[in-house]
Amino acid sequence: MYTRIASFRCKALKYDEEVLKKVKTENSINIIPRKKHNISRRDISSNALKVLYRLNKSGYEAYLVGGSVRDLLLGKKPKDFDITTNATPEQMRKLFRNCRLVGRRFRLAHVMFGLEVIEVATFRGPHQYTNIANRNRCQCQKNGMLLRDNIFGSIEDDAQRRDLTINSLYYSISDFSVRDYVGGFQDLKTGIIRLIGDPETRYREDPVRMLRVIRFAAKLNMQIHIETAKPIVNLVTLLKNIPPARLFEESLKLLQTGFGLNTYMMMREYQLFQPLFPILAQGFTTQGNSVMERLLIQVFKNTDIRINNQMNVNAAFLFAAMFWYPQLELAQRIVQKNSVSYHDASILAINEILDGVCKTLAIPKRITTLIRDIWHLQLRMSRRHGKYAWKLMEHPKFRAAYDLLVLRANIEKNQQLQHLSCWWTEFQSAVLTQQKNMLSKIGNEPLMYRNSTKLNYCDINYNNRSSST
Repeated sequence: MYTRIASFRCKALKYDEEVLKKVKTENSINIIPRKKHNISRRDISSNALKVLYRLNKSGYEAYLVGGSVRDLLLGKKPKDFDITTNATPEQMRKLFRNCRLVGRRFRLAHVMFGLEVIEVATFRGPHQYTNIANRNRCQCQKNGMLLRDNIFGSIEDDAQRRDLTINSLYYSISDFSVRDYVGGFQDLKTGIIRLIGDPETRYREDPVRMLRVIRFAAKLNMQIHIETAKPIVNLVTLLKNIPPARLFEESLKLLQTGFGLNTYMMMREYQLFQPLFPILAQGFTTQGNSVMERLLIQVFKNTDIRINNQMNVNAAFLFAAMFWYPQLELAQRIVQKNSVSYHDASILAINEILDGVCKTLAIPKRITTLIRDIWHLQLRMSRRHGKYAWKLMEHPKFRAAYDLLVLRANIEKNQQLQHLSCWWTEFQSAVLTQQKNMLSKIGNEPLMYRNSTKLNYCDINYNNRSSST
């Protein structure tokens, strides 16, 4: 009898705590009416509006959420539109014929409209449940990292489960208001990046959140809140638990979306660059002015310029430039220790560097193949006799290799490399008769310009780099 009474009291106490927490959350909600924010339905995807209206008319709650609300409030154009609702994935599949369910860790619905995909998620609930049913739907490792998290809840629960306050804003299609449960609207106005909940716990749940904090701070030019920043340096090793394929995707988001230079600087500040690029981190200097570091800064700067001017960027070129000097240094060491030809040493070095990189970042083979081509062409670009120069220009990756050659010449300030890059610049724009004349004069160039192996690899580059470090 006493056991039943004690059990009843425990359940009642737990219920009271949950009710009190819910009341407190409801009282702290900040509802921004339509006249006090700048979001207009004209700026929202028509397909996203269709999903919102259908969910709403079918009796479900439906909100635009996340980055799209954040960007709309900042006056930016969102790249996609995510929706959250109290409808379960199975209910959404019945409601939308053009819907498919995806995701293992958390079940999502993708509503397909041709090339546009509207992602719809059910409100997430707190994962600290102890009943058997929820344990089967929520799993985590001993270090706290979540493996499965298919627990549904209310919109208040969902707001607490999101990572950053500025990404936890909800646009209601029923009254066109913005709902803020965690202070994100104020953080957005003051330019603060803040994690929801205890930062260390949230980082342990998903270490990639550390990269997301850096990415949004760099992208939006905001300051990281001191409590959000404090645990990062001590938890960077948790990124070793993240699958390399996911880290590769995150690396592209960090470095190839228009704010790569700022991201690189912040990653070095918070010691997050080393877990993703340990091979590069080995060559960092205290002054930050080695040839490799100067090239990294310039390639990130050039990539940002291209993206912001709506020009195409190539991940293969980015990685080829980033890892050029490590493979060059390794090739030189192989030549010195094994007395092999530079061509053979280069092949061995390229294989070893790319294998090492792929242990951390699972770079797809289609990209590593292009990286190899760009690196091999660096050796071949000083061979310009006869028809070889014209054949070289027909190579699919010639332009990328030429861009890397020019980048190296500008960074190293080396006379031979600068001569070669200027020659190729002039040769590409010259008419046929001028090209023939340029090829006929190659034999009259000084020997230092015609020694292809030393020009591209041995004496010039790393002697220059060593003096810089």
